[in-house]
Amino acid sequence: MKKTLWTLLSLVLIASVLLTACGTPAPTATQPPAATQPPAATEAPTQAATEAPAAQVELTIWHGYHAGGSEEATINQIASDYQAANPNVKVNVLEIPFDQLFNKYETDTAAGGGPDMFTAPNDNLGNEVRAGVIAPIDDLVAGKLDGYTEAGINGVTVDGKIYAVPGIAKAVGLYYNKSTIPTPPATTDDLLSLVKSGKKLGLVGDGGAPYFLWGFWSGFGGSIMDDTGKCVADQGGIVDAYQFFKDLADAGVTFYNAEGDMDTAFRQGELDMAVVGPWVLGDFEKDLGDKLGVAPLPAGPKGPSMPMMGIDGWYINPNSANQQAAVDFALFAFNKDNLTLYANNAGDPAARTDVVPTDPLVKAFADVAAGGFPRPQSKEFGNYWGAFGDAVTAVVSGTATPADAVKTACENMNKANGK
Repeated sequence: MKKTLWTLLSLVLIASVLLTACGTPAPTATQPPAATQPPAATEAPTQAATEAPAAQVELTIWHGYHAGGSEEATINQIASDYQAANPNVKVNVLEIPFDQLFNKYETDTAAGGGPDMFTAPNDNLGNEVRAGVIAPIDDLVAGKLDGYTEAGINGVTVDGKIYAVPGIAKAVGLYYNKSTIPTPPATTDDLLSLVKSGKKLGLVGDGGAPYFLWGFWSGFGGSIMDDTGKCVADQGGIVDAYQFFKDLADAGVTFYNAEGDMDTAFRQGELDMAVVGPWVLGDFEKDLGDKLGVAPLPAGPKGPSMPMMGIDGWYINPNSANQQAAVDFALFAFNKDNLTLYANNAGDPAARTDVVPTDPLVKAFADVAAGGFPRPQSKEFGNYWGAFGDAVTAVVSGTATPADAVKTACENMNKANGK
């Protein structure tokens, strides 16, 4: 019996050793098998793993910057930076000659096409809004315009709705070469005296004159329209300004049909002074360096000359299927850092309160814009351009007196407006 008991105990001991050697420990009363536990919270799938990848978006954007100029280089850099930060977005940047930009955009968009967005001054914003070729973006920019100036926002607002992300405040000033004009003229009499003494001044005539020469209306105490949109330019002041243009022409001032020709002449030293805006500042500085100066337009006998102040914005095409993406790009292009880039690289004054340019000439243009006349956006104002451009051409060429030219321009404007 004892032998049998010992035999059984030996068999049990051997079995236990064999089980342990196989890596399967026998459970004990104090070590029950572990229950299956749910995954810990830290092991949950990550957000990136559950989100769908960002949809691919392709934006086509237009600008009218001078080909090869500093503004074009700036927008190209901004587009490249945006694509690097947003790899799901492809940005196609197209340069359209400025004198074709508005007509091409309006024609293409009215036909159901056009780019997703374009940037330009608010030259024709009112007419474009009334034609339905610009999309209101109030909802898309709600709460996102902190830092933009009130003048900038107002400049892209028509009938209470916002139609662009504002960015650059532009008005013309007087560029001068310090090596030949040590002190810029303070008044229109001073300017005329300098020209009579042999100094060379360039002005834009023909179709561009109503914009480039606008500031002199206030300097001579005149107004183009009254509050009803009726032309009142023939009632005083404007005729005196046109006589000033005639006196300048007789003294040797060149009125250029194309702004680009005037810009080239100034850069090459053929002109001592030129009336133009900040969009060429970066290019002028490359050629003239420390010799370049910027001053406000000379004051007239009736007060300060107030150039037309426009706001460059990014305008969104109502045909675009990517309006939110377009607004996102616009807010990036005109954020603090990129408008600082515009200011320092291209000389463009920002329509933001948080941009501090390093260049004092950019600051000078910001002051010029602050003293400017906000660009009118009324329907009646759309018939100002051709009538008063023709008047400048007639006066400068000597085919009409200032009084007759202004009278004809006002009659044509009122006729077109049904006034």
